[in-house]
Amino acid sequence: MASQDWFEKDFYAILGVPKDADSTAIKKAYRKLARKHHPDKNPGDAAAERKFKDIGEANAVLSDTKQREEYDAVRQMAHGGARFTAGGAGGNGGFDDVFSAFGGGGGSRVRFDTGGGSSYGGYPGGGGDPDVNDLLAQMFGGAAGASAGRGQAGYAGYGAPRGPRKGADVQASTTLPFRDAVEGSTVTLRTAEGRTINARIPAGVRDGQKIRLRGKGQPGEPGAAAGDLMLAVSVEKHPVFGRDGDNLTLDLPVSFAEAALGATIAVPTLDGSNVKVRIAPGTPSGRVLRVKGRGVAGKTSTGDLLAKVQVIVPNALSDRAREAVEVLQAEADGVDPRAELADRARA
Repeated sequence: MASQDWFEKDFYAILGVPKDADSTAIKKAYRKLARKHHPDKNPGDAAAERKFKDIGEANAVLSDTKQREEYDAVRQMAHGGARFTAGGAGGNGGFDDVFSAFGGGGGSRVRFDTGGGSSYGGYPGGGGDPDVNDLLAQMFGGAAGASAGRGQAGYAGYGAPRGPRKGADVQASTTLPFRDAVEGSTVTLRTAEGRTINARIPAGVRDGQKIRLRGKGQPGEPGAAAGDLMLAVSVEKHPVFGRDGDNLTLDLPVSFAEAALGATIAVPTLDGSNVKVRIAPGTPSGRVLRVKGRGVAGKTSTGDLLAKVQVIVPNALSDRAREAVEVLQAEADGVDPRAELADRARA
C-alpha cells in the first residue's frame, strides 16, 4: 500500500542496494542489516529501533514485485522533473498535496496511512485503501486505467504503451520412427483450432526430448513475433538398432566357428548398407566391435556403430560336427573355464 514514505524514503539506499538489484541481493542485504539493528542486539537504542523498522518497511516493498513496481513509478514521478502542488503557491508538494486535487473542490484531501484505514473524499470505492494505479490513471487523464482495461502493460504498469505482444507458446507432442529421429524429419501438426504447422525435427532427437521450434506457436499481435512450439518427441523402437548417446548399437550374431577361428563378416548400418568387420580368432560373446562414424550425426561430430558379439550355439549337430566338437572337448580336457569365477566368488 502506498504511503507518503514512498515519496520521502529511498528504500534502495536504506538497504544499500542498487535500483536494479534482484530479489536475492535484496533479501541478503535485508537479513544482514536486520541482524545488525535488531532491538534484541541494541536494547534501549531508539535509533537502532527506528533503523530496524525502516529496514523492514523497505524490504516489504522491494521484495514484493507489484509493490516494487508501484514504488518505482511513484519515485519516478516524484523525481522526474514534474512538481505538483494542490491549490496556489506555498504548497509543500508532499504526497498528500499531489493527490489533493482529486478529492473534489480543492478542499478535500486524499489521506493515506500505513495501517488498515484510509479516507479520501470524493474518490470512487471509498471503503478501502486507494489503488495507486487508479490514482495515477486520474492524474494522467485516465490513460493508465484505459490501457489496463485493454490488457496492455504500461511503463511500470501506469499507462505508457508497451508495444504489440508476442504470440503465445504452444505445447504439442509427436511420435517418430527411429530412423527419422536419427536422420531428422519434417512433421505436420494440426492445432485445436484447425491450423496446420509444418515443423522440421533436427537430426539426432532423443526419445522423450523436448525441442523448441521458434516462431511456430500462436501468431502475435500486428508487428510482433509469433510464439514458439514446445514439442515433446517420442521415438519408436527399432527391431535391430538401439541408441547410446550418439552411438548406434546392435547385437551381432556370430557362429561358433567364426568366433573361434576368426572371420570377416558383413554388419548392417542404419542407412541400409553393409560394412565389413573383422572378427579376431577366439572372440568371446559380449565383445563390442566399433565401426567409426556410422552412428548419429551431431552438430560437431558423428557417433559410432557398436556391434556386440553374440556367439550362437547350434541347436542340432550332424554326426561329423558332433565328432569334431568331441575332439575339441578332448583337447581341452583338464581346463576349467569357471575356475577364476569360483576363486572370485570365494574372495
